[in-house]
Amino acid sequence: MSDTTVHGSRGAQAPLDASALHGASEVRDWIALLKPRVLSLVVYSGLIGLLIAPGSLHPVLAVSAILCITLAAGAAGAINMWYDRDIDAVMKRTRARPIPAGRIEAGAALGYGVVLAVGSVGLMGLATNWLAAAVLAGSILFYVVIYTMWLKRRTPQNIVIGGAAGAFPPLIGWVAVTGSVDVLPLVLFAIVFMWTPPHFWALSLWAHEDYKRAGVPMLPVVSGARETRRQVVIYTVLLVPLTLVPWLIGFSGPVYGLVAALLGANFLRHAWAVWTDAQDAAGVSLTGDRPAKACFRFSITYLFALLGALALDRLLLA
Repeated sequence: MSDTTVHGSRGAQAPLDASALHGASEVRDWIALLKPRVLSLVVYSGLIGLLIAPGSLHPVLAVSAILCITLAAGAAGAINMWYDRDIDAVMKRTRARPIPAGRIEAGAALGYGVVLAVGSVGLMGLATNWLAAAVLAGSILFYVVIYTMWLKRRTPQNIVIGGAAGAFPPLIGWVAVTGSVDVLPLVLFAIVFMWTPPHFWALSLWAHEDYKRAGVPMLPVVSGARETRRQVVIYTVLLVPLTLVPWLIGFSGPVYGLVAALLGANFLRHAWAVWTDAQDAAGVSLTGDRPAKACFRFSITYLFALLGALALDRLLLA
């Protein structure tokens, strides 16, 4: 009798387990629409802007501001996935995303993104100030309309101009605290803006076949690998002096200045390795783009460390 009871219990439990697994998988898909890997850097840079701003926010309001930045970035990612579902379906690295894979309906994803976007802007205005809410709204519109809908499929300069979308978070964090725009957050905006092309073009050097197959005019597809390598070096050379501006204008101290210089020298080393990578006549890597992959990975560490050093330096000067 006990065996029958046990087997019956297991049989009754199986559908519940399957339902629970399906529910967990669905939750993961809705989270995936927010592009969580991208979110980590967005949230971090927004937090840095908030921490280094003069003045302070009540902890609850500060958490609310970061939550708004998170939801806004996620909303932009969801709307981007809705719009790009056709090209995502033909690219190896994106075809398993929830919409092209058929796990989430496109209209539902769009509604999800719009609700999060409107909610994040409204909450930011109520929790902090309406200038911060306006800048937050501008960042969403820039990413969705200017980059995703206009630039991405039309010009190889999509990443250069579209990089502004990812440069907003430090500015938003600052404005959430101060209610105003100042020189330093604009410098941080410029730093992230200039960081984006070498970061993304290093990635595109080994992902260019995906973009070519999808008809997206990324720089390696339109101008070739050699020109892309040259642009990685040029933008890195322009970026490194810019990162020293907070120290030069007296906003930060020697800790940040030294860290920025060392990080910059290392970034330049990686960019030079991308340029001098063994290539064929067309500029295609003969090493499997190992230097480009290393440059891409370092560029992420670089920005995290650079912004972290700025916040630490401000803490030491306080």
